[in-house]
Amino acid sequence: MSSIFRPALAAALCAATLSAAALPAIAAEVPTFEMTLKDHKFSPETLEVPANQRFQIRLTNKDATPDEFDSHDLRVEKVVGGGQTGIVRIQPLVPGRYMFMGEYHAATARGVVVAK
Repeated sequence: MSSIFRPALAAALCAATLSAAALPAIAAEVPTFEMTLKDHKFSPETLEVPANQRFQIRLTNKDATPDEFDSHDLRVEKVVGGGQTGIVRIQPLVPGRYMFMGEYHAATARGVVVAK
């Protein structure tokens, strides 16, 4: 192969590899569930999600102070500032109940994810 074609071939292979790697991310949309935190309480308190599938929670904190979505069961922690929105990404779950809480206001900010 002539040395003139090697750079072009390398560039084409690199572009094809990068394009193929991006396809799964574009094709697989992750279900998003809305949740709010107001007066140090989650709404909804019970969130039903599909089992065995990744999903995310868009958490809007309507309080003036930050709180942390915390769950030992879900193996996730996410601080969301007062008046802000954050995304909590959850890996696929087997069917069951998974407790969560707002770590800074654990007495009132509690809930459960139910995977079905």
